[in-house]
Amino acid sequence: MPDSLKPIPLVFWRSATGREPVREWLNELSREDKRTIGRDIAKVQWPVGLPLCRPLSAGMWEVRASLPSKREARVFFGFHDGMLIAVHSIIKTQKTPTEDLALARQRFKELQSWQGKTRT
Repeated sequence: MPDSLKPIPLVFWRSATGREPVREWLNELSREDKRTIGRDIAKVQWPVGLPLCRPLSAGMWEVRASLPSKREARVFFGFHDGMLIAVHSIIKTQKTPTEDLALARQRFKELQSWQGKTRT
């Protein structure tokens, strides 16, 4: 299979203390909800657009998942070093809270600043 047809690798953002908030959030969801989000993220690993994936600003994107539990989930990510980096996630109520978007952007910006540096 040519390189252009391979899926984009996905990794979870990891804090300096080793926590992976998106993975932890996913682990708290029901099996059905996890499966739905996992399928939607897998689709995003192959370039797609709306309604599943929406661009935000500053290189950020969101995966939009409609869950079997009749809720809406969002996983915020960016592209870095040829990978998708999941930086934040939420169960959506009405409008995405500004503080959640700010946190996702801050994590992605932090990740970009690590380029060429070793984190300890």
